[in-house]
Amino acid sequence: MAEESFQERTEKATPRRRQEAREKGNVAKSREVPSVLVLLFSLLVFHFTAQWMYREFAGFMRFFFGHASEFTLSLIGARHLILFTMKFMTVFMCPILLAVMIAALVGNILQIGFLWTADPLTPKLDRLDPIKGFKRLFSVQAFAELMRSVLKILIVGYVSYLTVKHQYNRMPQLVVMSVGDIMKYTLSVSFEILYRTCWVLVVLAILDYGFQRWQYEKDLRMSKQEIKDEFKQREGDPLIKARIRKMQREIARRRMMEAVPKADVVITNPTHLSVALKYSQEEGMRAPTVVAKGAGFISDKIREIARKHHVPLVENKPLAQTLYKGVEIGEEIPEALYRAVAEVLAYVYRLKHPRLQGPAGGGKTIPGEATR
Repeated sequence: MAEESFQERTEKATPRRRQEAREKGNVAKSREVPSVLVLLFSLLVFHFTAQWMYREFAGFMRFFFGHASEFTLSLIGARHLILFTMKFMTVFMCPILLAVMIAALVGNILQIGFLWTADPLTPKLDRLDPIKGFKRLFSVQAFAELMRSVLKILIVGYVSYLTVKHQYNRMPQLVVMSVGDIMKYTLSVSFEILYRTCWVLVVLAILDYGFQRWQYEKDLRMSKQEIKDEFKQREGDPLIKARIRKMQREIARRRMMEAVPKADVVITNPTHLSVALKYSQEEGMRAPTVVAKGAGFISDKIREIARKHHVPLVENKPLAQTLYKGVEIGEEIPEALYRAVAEVLAYVYRLKHPRLQGPAGGGKTIPGEATR
């Protein structure tokens, strides 16, 4: 039971999970939003272009019936008639088709932004499995879709019924109206029905989008184990990373120890801190550089290697502490320590070249102790 509860998807999806789902085309999208926008845009276009469309269609019919006798019953005549009709219908339907295309694009962009993926179009064999298809057909999701569709039809039907009901008193007057007036009345009532239906569908689309968003977030939820596995894939296994860091520290420590024999002096504190310095104008050094430092066991190893390779050890507690805390390996010492380090190097130089020392007492003295 504990293992099952651990695997429950109770955590929010990570950004990587969301990105992978988006790349596969799995996004929160309601089909009602583009549908209602198509209806709304079409109504607006029809409202502002109805008179133009009426004139164009009436002119086409007058031309067609007025010149019907001039058309020849031949392949050439039929071809001209078809081309003429197609040209007229293209121009006639262009505003509506353009509105539908723009509404479909806007409806999808508002929900998911700009997204291009061919993954939903990729052929998958499991989609051809009749058993799985039968299960999807009678699944809970399919039943919910059916109920939403039925509910939408009932609501739209009820709104249409209420609109027509308010026109009952005017319907007997249609008997004495002309054909043109009847057409105008019918179009007016139809537009009112579509207008009211459109606003009802807007509300339904907003509710459906909210539901689809909730369902999407629920489906994307992850278990704690999935989050841990994703973190391991992205950042690497913590145990492996710790081992790599340990190996890197060992390599850096080995390189540091290899630099101790080339140092000019090792400054100590006197036992638990050690800092190795090197200065070589031939190597382009502008100032003495820290080539190794350490505390505790590392300090002992530095002093051991220094004694083995006859590198002088100089005890200077303040200088050792300042260098250990303020200067990293490979960095030059700051200007504030030039004088103190210069005195140490001068002292070491006199140790290495005793014949070049001045008269007794004439040389500089350095507090501390030097050993070989």
